[in-house]
Amino acid sequence: MSDKDTRHAPPPDDALPPMERLIEIMGRLRDPDTGCPWDIEQDFASIAPYTIEEAYEVADAIGRGAMDDLRDELGDLLLQVVYHTQMSAEAGLFTFDDVARGIGAKMVRRHPHVFGDESRDKTADDQTRDWERIKAAERAARGPSDAPTRVLGDVAVTLPALTRAVKLQKRAARVGFDWPDIGQVVDKIAEEAAELADEQGSGDRDRIEEEYGDLLFVVANLARHLDLDPEAALRRANAKFESRFAYIEDRLAEQGRRPDQSDLAEMDALWDAAKAAAKAAKS
Repeated sequence: MSDKDTRHAPPPDDALPPMERLIEIMGRLRDPDTGCPWDIEQDFASIAPYTIEEAYEVADAIGRGAMDDLRDELGDLLLQVVYHTQMSAEAGLFTFDDVARGIGAKMVRRHPHVFGDESRDKTADDQTRDWERIKAAERAARGPSDAPTRVLGDVAVTLPALTRAVKLQKRAARVGFDWPDIGQVVDKIAEEAAELADEQGSGDRDRIEEEYGDLLFVVANLARHLDLDPEAALRRANAKFESRFAYIEDRLAEQGRRPDQSDLAEMDALWDAAKAAAKAAKS
């Protein structure tokens, strides 16, 4: 075996402050001679899916109210930031300190009502509008671009589709492209549902998908008008579905049966029983 195969990195210094120690550990893992072969092979693109996954696991821990899990998941998410900044430092692009310094400056700059001389006597909506005004000024200060400035131009395409739909709609609403009445949104949902039903019998999968997408887009708009997060609402609905279906499985298991040994009518009755049990538990 070669020296590269047998040498080991020295243990990290336990006396270092936690953040410095984590950065040192990441540097050791990426060391081309003594690091971890898997970590050495990674790049920004290969790590990005893990970064997204860890953010969702943070949201999941919060949703479950699991604070011990949240602590661990926040650590996993922090590791992702350290991973990306280590790779960027290796490429001579920027360091973790650059990232921390940049976000600190941005938070001070975008909160003049806290760190400057502006009045704090504002509503949350006022402060949101100020935040967007400051962002627009920052973009203008960076100078003109060859590409035309678009109202929807910098909404990340990699966001979950429902979340991105809401962000697109919010941006359009800022320039007046919005329904002023929630009733109009509900009417549009009915209209899109009818168009989907009309296409259903056509057999044209592309048109059916298009109409289904239109329906989801307007449902996301309803969430925005209700000041709800559609992703959070759907996660809650998913959890409720899982809980009620588990109730069905448990009741059937008591009889030595599985769901595939039941029928829709029986499972539907058990579903209603699960709903009643959940309602009783809340009262």
